[in-house]
Amino acid sequence: MLDTQAPPATAPPPRSDRLLSIDALRGFDMLCIVGGDRLVLAWAAWSGSATASTLARQFEHVDWEGFRFYDLIFPLFLFLVGAVLPFSLSKAAEQGKGAVSRRIGRRVILLFALGLLCNGVLQFDWDNLRITGVLQRIALCYGIAALIVMSTSIRTQILICAAILLGYWALLAGVAPPGGMAGDFTKEGNLAGWVDRHYLPGKILEPYYGFGDNEGLLSTIPAVATVLIGAFSGAWLRSRQHSPWQKALGLLLAGILSVIVGTLWGAWFPIIKNLWTSSFVLVAGGWSLILLAAFYTLIDVLKWRRWSFVLVVVGVNAITIYVVPRFLDFDQIARFFLGGVITLSDRLVPGNFFPVATAIGTLLVQWLFLLYLYKRRLFLRV
Repeated sequence: MLDTQAPPATAPPPRSDRLLSIDALRGFDMLCIVGGDRLVLAWAAWSGSATASTLARQFEHVDWEGFRFYDLIFPLFLFLVGAVLPFSLSKAAEQGKGAVSRRIGRRVILLFALGLLCNGVLQFDWDNLRITGVLQRIALCYGIAALIVMSTSIRTQILICAAILLGYWALLAGVAPPGGMAGDFTKEGNLAGWVDRHYLPGKILEPYYGFGDNEGLLSTIPAVATVLIGAFSGAWLRSRQHSPWQKALGLLLAGILSVIVGTLWGAWFPIIKNLWTSSFVLVAGGWSLILLAAFYTLIDVLKWRRWSFVLVVVGVNAITIYVVPRFLDFDQIARFFLGGVITLSDRLVPGNFFPVATAIGTLLVQWLFLLYLYKRRLFLRV
């Protein structure tokens, strides 16, 4: 639905029930998705420098096992979905658990339906329709995690999170798919992929994985733990028992510890994003905690907020900018309004600068579109 409530201003302190750093970090995450990655890759190709090429590699997914910066983008968003749960559920709890449950159910249905819309459900091409997707995973993980956070204590939530991570490890390491063997974490032989191929309805996304779905059935289970880790950070930030500096330090230390534990665990349970392995959950969750600590320190502790406005404009309409490019060609819009500038810059700058200028122009047009929504106080909430 369309929400016309204004987000927190960037100059005065944010409201007590909302942290500007979370909106800014979400905006940073979305900028990487909607054009930041394209800009970095175009810049690296244009410059040809070793440093730029090294940076560009971080904006590409690993083929299978390992971890790069770009593998953090989706889990970071799920982490932030969890980070706001203690704030949003606490405010909604005044209406009673029944109302909160209905609100959670409505959001799950709307998000899942929006994901199907992005996958082309209205084409009625059932043989080629992909049921799963990014928004669908967000919907399911949000719904499950929200019910857990609403109904249990922090201690119980931590136990559930640990049980999910250990249980998923035991499942993939101890159960052999028919015709395969237990503990096979290869593309072709893993249990999660076998389950997707035999039980996941619809089309499996092939360009990235092929033997299973990136947002498949079993791998959605540990993704719930990613949201719960975010919920722990939100509860920590919402606590009144610690000073802002203690909160920032706690996030940082928890993030470092999580990265270390996840990396060590990777020796037995490899870090694989497509399977969303438990080691991947901890490594991605650790880096998410570290980033949140940095943004929280700069924006909400030191009060350096002016720079964050660019990111907040994106962060408060994250779902909008993820969905709208499916229907609006921002490249074409950028060429229409900025085509002359893009062509001129390509002529003035040595080398093939056109892809870089186009990437910059498209990002600018998308941001101006979001700025218009921001100024009009129009925000898509589901």
